[in-house]
Amino acid sequence: MIFLGLFVLFAAVAAGVVVVLDNTGQAHLTVFGDEVPGITEQWHVFAAGAIVAIVFMAGLMVVALGFRRSMGMRRELRDLRDEHAESLQTLEMERRRLQQALAQARRGRDDQPAPVPAQRVAPS
Repeated sequence: MIFLGLFVLFAAVAAGVVVVLDNTGQAHLTVFGDEVPGITEQWHVFAAGAIVAIVFMAGLMVVALGFRRSMGMRRELRDLRDEHAESLQTLEMERRRLQQALAQARRGRDDQPAPVPAQRVAPS
């Protein structure tokens, strides 16, 4: 989207430069060496310039919208990475806490005599 906007923007600038440099007469408008039909008065030339300005602004708006969207996506991705890192830290702390609790439980169980496991008797 940004590239499309830049393309439109550069096309409008090129058209404007060509119109300014190629028009030396009073009421003739030439674009890329060809005379534009129907332009016989100076206000026609002004209208053509206004149209070029509108195309330029449209291209600029497309670039701005694409840039804004891109920045929003980058911001969201950064927030998701931070959230992921926080959840990993939380899980790591919980794992350590559970390991300590398990170690304490095993130490407490070692102080008591171990229960004798029941033995199975094979059927005869």
